[in-house]
Amino acid sequence: MDDLSLAADFPPATHEQWLKRVEGVLKGADFQKKLVSRSHDGIAIQPLYPKAEGSAPVAREQAGRWRVSQRVDHPDPSKANELALLDLEGGADALTLVTHKAPAARGFGVRIDSLDDLDRALSGVMLDLIHLRLDAGGHGRQIAALVLALAERRAHRLSDVSLDLGLDPIGAMAAQGHMSASWDAMARRMGDTLANLTDQGFAGRTFLADGRVYHEAGASEAQELAAVLATGIGTLRALEAQGHSLDAARRALSFLLVADADEFLTVAKLRALRRLWARVEQACGLEPRPIRLHAETAWRTTTRRDPWVNMLRTTVAVFSAGIGGADAITTLPLTAALGLPDAFARRIARNTQVILLDESNLARVVDPAAGAGGFEALTDALCEKAWGLFQEIEREGGILESLKGDKLQGRIATVRARREKAVATRREPITGTSEFPNVHEADVAVLFPSPMWGEARVGADGAELDQRGAHTPSSTSSLQGGGELVAAAETPFAALVQMAVQGASLPQLAGTASGPSPVSIAPLPSIRTAEPFERLRDRSDAYRARTGERPKVFLANLGPISAFSARATFAKNFFEAGGIEAVMTDGFSDNDKLRQAYIESKAKLSCICSTDEIYEKHALDAAGILRSAGSPLVCLAGRPGEREAELTRAGVTTFIYAGCDTLEVLSQALDEACA
Repeated sequence: MDDLSLAADFPPATHEQWLKRVEGVLKGADFQKKLVSRSHDGIAIQPLYPKAEGSAPVAREQAGRWRVSQRVDHPDPSKANELALLDLEGGADALTLVTHKAPAARGFGVRIDSLDDLDRALSGVMLDLIHLRLDAGGHGRQIAALVLALAERRAHRLSDVSLDLGLDPIGAMAAQGHMSASWDAMARRMGDTLANLTDQGFAGRTFLADGRVYHEAGASEAQELAAVLATGIGTLRALEAQGHSLDAARRALSFLLVADADEFLTVAKLRALRRLWARVEQACGLEPRPIRLHAETAWRTTTRRDPWVNMLRTTVAVFSAGIGGADAITTLPLTAALGLPDAFARRIARNTQVILLDESNLARVVDPAAGAGGFEALTDALCEKAWGLFQEIEREGGILESLKGDKLQGRIATVRARREKAVATRREPITGTSEFPNVHEADVAVLFPSPMWGEARVGADGAELDQRGAHTPSSTSSLQGGGELVAAAETPFAALVQMAVQGASLPQLAGTASGPSPVSIAPLPSIRTAEPFERLRDRSDAYRARTGERPKVFLANLGPISAFSARATFAKNFFEAGGIEAVMTDGFSDNDKLRQAYIESKAKLSCICSTDEIYEKHALDAAGILRSAGSPLVCLAGRPGEREAELTRAGVTTFIYAGCDTLEVLSQALDEACA
C-alpha cells in the first residue's frame, strides 16, 4: 500500500492539537520558559514552526559549489607556499592570504616585505585558476599593490584573475583602534584605487564589509549584520562622493560573515544579509543582484582545551554557511587557538568542506532553507532586528561616527556581558571546556605555539602583543623601518603598484599611508568565549608543573551508587572544568571510613554528593567530618534550599548546582587548592 494514500485517510494534526499534547507533558510548567529559547537579540526561537508559504530562494553569486578556501598564514613565505600547494592539491580551490600583523593573523601571518616575498608565497599557484582573498588589515592597500605587481610580473590580465582585495579601512580601524588618515582622505584613496583598477579591467572585488571584528567582540547576529550593512553603506557613499556610480560601487564590494556552531542562526544570518542588502540596493534605485558573500568559521567559539571538539563546531559552521548561501568558506583549523596549525590540522579543515560538498552534496540545491518555517521565521526576525540596529547607527552619523563616539562598542559590550554570564553559569556550555572536560588530555601538535597566551604576551622581537596577537602600534606610526619612507599622503594607487614592481619594500609602500587628521577610537576586543575556563586550567597546569600533580577534590559520595551517581558525575565535570581533578569514591555510610578515605586521597577540597533525601539524614555529619579532617572548602552538590543556614553552620562552604556561577566557584576552589 502506498504510504501517501494511507496518510490521506487520517485528518492532518493542527497546531492547537499539538499544543494540547505538549501541555499534558509539561504538567503545568510554563511553555515559554521550557520550550521557547531566545537569542542574544531577544528573538524567540519556537520549538515548532509551520511551513513557510510564498518564500523566494536566496541565490548565490554563482549557482553550484561554494569555494573551499584555505588560510595561508605561515610567517615564512616558502613554508607558507608548501602548505598552500598541499591545500590546493587536496581539494581547496581558493586561498585566503593572511599577512603579518593583520588582526586575523593572531601573531602569525605571512611576512610579505617585498614583491619577491609575495612571489615566493604564491610560487606555483596559478592565479588565473583559483580565487584569492587578501586579509591584510591596515596594510590592505599596500599588499593589494604588491598583488597587482605580481599579476603584472606573471603577465596575467586582471580580467582573468579572481581576486578579492579585501580593503576594509573601517573594519581595520575597529579592530586596531586607529586609521592612518581622516575618512575624507581615506575616501579619496578608495576612489582612486577603484578608478585605477577599473581602467585595467579588474573583475574582482576591491572592498570588503567584514563582520569578524564585531563577532569576535561578542556581537549578536543582528549587531553583526547591522555593522556590516553600515560598513557597506559607508563604502558606497565614499565611492559615490569620488565620482563612481552606485552600480560600480556595489560591484566593487564583497561581504564576510562569521559562521559559528549555532546552525539555525548562522543559516538565517547569511540569508538575512542577502535580503537586507537587496533592500539597500532598491533604496539606491538599483536592481538587486546577488552579492559575493564570504564566510569564515568563528574564532570566538574555538577552544584551546580538547581542541578535537573544534572539528564538530566547524563542521556545523561550514554546513550552516553552505546551506545559508556562502560563495566561499574559510575553515579555521582545529588547533588555531593553540598556535600555527600544521598540515594535518589544515587537511582536516579543508576535508570538512570537501566531504560536505562531494559526499553530502550540500551545494546541489540553490537555497535548501527556502520554505522551511523555522529558517524563514528566523531570517525575517533577523532582518527586522538588524535593520532597526542599522538605522540606529545611521542616526548616529554612520558607522565611523558611531565607533568614534564609542556607541557601537557600548552596545556590543552589553551583549558580550550577557554572553559571558551565560558562559560562566554554563547556560551556554562549551563541550570539552566547561562541560565534559578531559583533564588528562594529551598535547596537540602545532608548528609554533601561539604568542597570545601566557603572562608575557610579547612577540619574538620583544614587542608587546595586543589581544589579537598583533604588535601594538607605536604612538605615531607602526610603519617605520626598512628604507626611506615616502611622505606623500595621497600617493595614487597606480604609483604604489609601480613602486612595488620596481622593488619597493612594504615599509616604503606603507610610508604613504599616513595622512592628515588620523582617527583613533577604542578598539573592539577579540575574545573567545572559552578563555575564562582556559585561564583556570592554566592555573591548574602551573600547579602541576610545581608539584607533579593536579589540585584535587574528594567526592564524598553518600549512600548507594544509584543515589550519588548523578550528582557525583555533575560534580566531576564541574570541578574538572577548572582543572581540579575529581577523586571518585564508592558510597559511604560509615563516618570513620569517610574521614579515612578523604585523608588518604591527599585532596584538599571535598564535595558531598547524593540525593536530597540522604542529605536530610547525613549531610550535616559528613560536612563536619570533612571540615574537621582539614578540608578548607566543603562543597555540596545541589541547591541548599531551606537548610542553607544549617548546612553552612555544619561546615558546608559552597553549593554547586546547574546555573550557579561556575567560574567564581572554581576560582575560589583553585585559590584554596593551590595555596
